[in-house]
Amino acid sequence: MELRHLRYFAAVAEHASMRAASERLHITQPAITRQIQDLEEELGFALFTRSPRGLRLTPAGDSYLRDIRRILAALDAAGASARRVADGAAGQLRLGYVENTGWDGVVPQALQRFQAETPAVSLSLSTLNSPEQFAAIDQDALDGGFVYQLGPLPDGFDALPLLTQDVVLALPRAWQIAHDEAQPFDLRALAGRPFVSFPRAVYPEYHDRLFSACQQAGIRLDVVQEQPTEAAMLSLVCAGVGAAIVNAANLARPPAQVRFYRLRNLSVPLPLCFVWKREASNPALARFIDSLRQTIAKPQSPP
Repeated sequence: MELRHLRYFAAVAEHASMRAASERLHITQPAITRQIQDLEEELGFALFTRSPRGLRLTPAGDSYLRDIRRILAALDAAGASARRVADGAAGQLRLGYVENTGWDGVVPQALQRFQAETPAVSLSLSTLNSPEQFAAIDQDALDGGFVYQLGPLPDGFDALPLLTQDVVLALPRAWQIAHDEAQPFDLRALAGRPFVSFPRAVYPEYHDRLFSACQQAGIRLDVVQEQPTEAAMLSLVCAGVGAAIVNAANLARPPAQVRFYRLRNLSVPLPLCFVWKREASNPALARFIDSLRQTIAKPQSPP
C-alpha cells in the first residue's frame, strides 16, 4: 500500500465515479480502477459496491474513508508546517546580543519587527559579550548575534554592519564636579581620580584599544576595581567608587546617580554588527537577516 492508493480511494469516494476521479487526478480510468482493486486486495474487503447506477461505499469503505481523510489532512498539515520551517516562517532562532545594545535603536527595532512579521518563529535571546557570542555561534549554540567587532572576523563568519558607537565618561554625581554637561569633558581633569574598568580577559581587543587610546592621549587610568559588565561597572560608579569609560549606548538608560559626558580627547569607535556563520542552514536566520536589512534601510518610528 502506498500513499497514492489512499488519495485515489478518497477521490473515487468523493466523486462516486472512477471516471470523474480519473479526470480530477489526471490519470487514466483503467489505471485508477486497478489501483482501487489493488487496495481492496491488500485490505481483504470491498470498499465499494458496483452497480449500473455507479459506485457506493460499503459500510467498511465508509469507515475506512473517515480515517483516511484524517490521515490525509494530517499529512497535508505536516507538509505545510514543514514548508513554513523551510521558508523560515516558522521554527526557532537563537540570537545573542550585548546588553547595552538592547536598550534603544536598531537592535530592539529589528527584534520587534521580526517578531511582528514572523510570529511563528520562536525567538530565544541570550545576553552575552562579543567574544562569548563569537564562541557560541562557532559552536552552533547560537544562530547569530549582535556584537562589537573590533578585530577581523573569524574564518567562516559573515557580518552585517549596523552602526558605530563611541565611548563616553561616566561620573558619580556624588563627586559634584562642576562641568557644563553640554560640553565634552577633558579626561586629563580626572588625573589621580579612581576608575572602574573591566578585566582584559572579558574582551582583549576592546581592553587593549581603550587603554592604548588613553596612553596616546597622555591619560593614565587609576583602576581600583574591575567588573565583567558595564552594568556592574555603572553600579560602582553610582556608589562613588570611581569614574568609568563606557559605551555610549548606555546613554539610553542613564542611572540616576551617574552623569555622562562626551569626551574631548578620547575616541574608541565601537562598530556594532550582526554576525553569523556563512554555512548556517537555519532558514529562519536568513529571513531574520533580510528583515534586519530592511530595518537598517527604513528604521521604525518610535511608538
